[in-house]
Amino acid sequence: MTTATLPAVRGKLTANAPLAPLVWFKSGGPAGWLFEPKDADDLAAFLRDLDPAVPVMALGLGSNLIVRDGGFPGIVVRLGKAFATVGRADDMTLRCGGGASGILVSSTARDAGIGGMEFLRSIPGTVGGFVRMNGGAYGREVKDILVAADVVLRSGERVTLPLADLGYTYRHSDLPEGAIVVGATFRGYPEEPEAVQAEMDRISASREASQPLRSRTGGSTFKNPDGHKAWQLVDEAGCRGLTVGGAQVSEKHTNFLINTGDATSADIEALGEEVRRRVKDKSGIDLQWEIQRVGVAK
Repeated sequence: MTTATLPAVRGKLTANAPLAPLVWFKSGGPAGWLFEPKDADDLAAFLRDLDPAVPVMALGLGSNLIVRDGGFPGIVVRLGKAFATVGRADDMTLRCGGGASGILVSSTARDAGIGGMEFLRSIPGTVGGFVRMNGGAYGREVKDILVAADVVLRSGERVTLPLADLGYTYRHSDLPEGAIVVGATFRGYPEEPEAVQAEMDRISASREASQPLRSRTGGSTFKNPDGHKAWQLVDEAGCRGLTVGGAQVSEKHTNFLINTGDATSADIEALGEEVRRRVKDKSGIDLQWEIQRVGVAK
């Protein structure tokens, strides 16, 4: 693809754009093209006119993601400041852009006296990402607060999907491939701002104590199987501190993989697969990846 063969845009298109600086693991190859749309109309027109065979992927804060070392050979869409908005729709409802962070949403809810969104403080991603994945923590998940999601389909069509249409299960939605969440409406309940802040502080302290937040990591690696904690299964299989190349199972929280400095994405993915193999041998349980793995191997 060349600029001449791509649809015209009002935002920014960058060829062969490095993705490693944009993801938490700081590893992986480039995007064929990185597209930062000016607004939702710009994104919709671009996808409408783009060759349907070209793969498209949205990138938020890059926390729950392994980009393989050969990069992503299509279009990576990154929602910038125009999408990082949060505003009050009515007394207990917030309208959020797809690029808004969990911290911004939860802080805005606090200031508005809205409870129930405190858990978003602990999700290191954007609205688009945690709506797609039904992100959750500390006993709540997105399906508990979502009213509807504003989506641009791969065809360029803009639709608003109510909660019931998203088919939410644990860390999964039925959003179609290539669809990009550009906004969402969340509803909470009345709560004193001081109580909301206290809960956010509790969550923040708990994360700080238990998770390797200052490491190059991707967040929770594996989904919790029914009736089990993934970290416990990994620990019991003897994987705490296990390494492959520059990748390591965190000593602090065994459901986190970390890049100790020079890990390739292949190292990180191979370590995850070795952990899965050892857990299967020890417990008979097939751990499922929670981290998304995209692109091509080098």
